[in-house]
Amino acid sequence: MLKMKDVSKVFRTAMVETHALRNLDLEVREGEFVAVTGPSGSGKTTFLNIAGLLEELTGGDYILDGVNVKQLDDKARSKLRNEKLGFVFQSFNLIPDLDLFDNVDVPLRYRGFSRGERKKRIESALERVGLASRMRHYPAELSGGQQQRVAIARAIAGDPKLLLADEPTGNLDSQMAREVMQLLEDLNAQGTVVVIVTHDPEIAARAQRNVHIVDGVATDLERGPSLVRPPSSSPAATQSQSA
Repeated sequence: MLKMKDVSKVFRTAMVETHALRNLDLEVREGEFVAVTGPSGSGKTTFLNIAGLLEELTGGDYILDGVNVKQLDDKARSKLRNEKLGFVFQSFNLIPDLDLFDNVDVPLRYRGFSRGERKKRIESALERVGLASRMRHYPAELSGGQQQRVAIARAIAGDPKLLLADEPTGNLDSQMAREVMQLLEDLNAQGTVVVIVTHDPEIAARAQRNVHIVDGVATDLERGPSLVRPPSSSPAATQSQSA
């Protein structure tokens, strides 16, 4: 689903050159739920922005669902992002002047869906997060946990293959955080690949894999090497890796 090879990201100013990612290698396969952890300034957010096609990489290759994004122009990248990816942010990023229905509708309008198709998708997404009865309410009328569920509904209404979440429980109390994590786990069980950036060890422990980024280099905490690949149950693959 996601494969990064030797990915680097350098931010340059007239006086300073900052290496946010250094030859990062990472694979995430279909069906996985991956937590990305690391100290502040380690490169987690930069990784997420590149994975979400919000920033361009400086070097290396990034393959998203079989497409090398390095070869795409801005229009093609935007199209791929809109069709393949969903985003959930710590601050919810809901539009306060729009009700829940219209907040979920915003990204769907860019997909060119008919009005009837958008309505069907919006109602289904809000139903999945338990807020169908409140679709004409406004964000200010909801709790923080409910607002995050709306943000998740907005992300999944377009049926993304990959859901990227940046500290989605960071502004929630522990109970709300557990409810949001349960929702993300349910979505993953239904086939959505989930990659979540978090500082919370309890949240990270609930993921299937935990990738730790320090100084722009990724390490899989369960398996150790800097080349972070998920395990394979295939005997042939196991023999190949052993060789």
